[in-house]
Amino acid sequence: MNKFYFIVVLTAITQSLSSQVLTEEHLEAEKKLKVQKTDTIEGWKTGGVFSLNFTQVSLTNWAAGGDNSISLNGITNLFANYKKGNSTWDNTLDLAYGLMKQGKQGMRKTDDRVDFMSKYGQRAFKNWYYAALINFRTQMAPGYNYPDDSTKISNFLAPAYLLGAIGMDYKPNDNFNVFISPLTMRTTIVNDTRLADAGAFGVDKAEYNDLGEKIKNGKMFRSEYGGYLRSLLKADIMKNIKLISKLDLFSNYSDHPERIDVNWEVLIALKVNEYISATIATNLIYDHDVDIAVDENGDGVFDAFGPRTQFKEVLGIGLTYKF
Repeated sequence: MNKFYFIVVLTAITQSLSSQVLTEEHLEAEKKLKVQKTDTIEGWKTGGVFSLNFTQVSLTNWAAGGDNSISLNGITNLFANYKKGNSTWDNTLDLAYGLMKQGKQGMRKTDDRVDFMSKYGQRAFKNWYYAALINFRTQMAPGYNYPDDSTKISNFLAPAYLLGAIGMDYKPNDNFNVFISPLTMRTTIVNDTRLADAGAFGVDKAEYNDLGEKIKNGKMFRSEYGGYLRSLLKADIMKNIKLISKLDLFSNYSDHPERIDVNWEVLIALKVNEYISATIATNLIYDHDVDIAVDENGDGVFDAFGPRTQFKEVLGIGLTYKF
């Protein structure tokens, strides 16, 4: 009898220990699975931000002087990123357009940008990927060098920049990455006959004979081969204040490689609530092939031409929708 009780007790203890071990193993396996799912989220991740900023000033018998003005500026940032196994595919589309009317002047463009980027990567080791990138930039509407509002200095696809690159992409997380390419081709497109004939944006200008007759049209395309670097940084500066910085550097191997083309964009978003925010956007550009006309004497006559650093800043407060 005692032997029977001993066997029953021993069996119960064994089952209890076995059940405890299985439960611990199950919990540990479940924990690992949750971590694994968190670290290896695959498939598409899409979203974007739309911001619309409106400003209006109305003056009536205002002793201090000034002009009535109205301005509207819209910014859209979209992304669609895909990840599966060791492969990644990142796509972004940035659109911006702004208009302003001041006093008796007509509507004037204050912002105009189309920027599409697609990058595919295959993991090489750790946070490094073999990658290929395509970038296309242009504008939507004609541009003028105000106060001259009759002569176009830019247009849709004039200029446009198409860039293709193969290199390595360093991507430690979703908030920072650096793409480095020693093999890059950049094509400048000037799809406007008058601008192409003038040699705008670095294309070969038209040729004329001694009588001033055009004997050869200006080229609408210019290809360059060189090295390229693109970096992206996203950071939370403070609570409800986010920074996004994009920097593009390009060096033409065959034509003064020391003259590096720069395109640096910074966006600071200050969130007031779910729908209202303030944005500060800056864009710094330097391209040695682009001549800028400047009125140095202030007499309304452009008397200086040459490459210069371009800078734009847009401050807006308005509606923001994130999806």
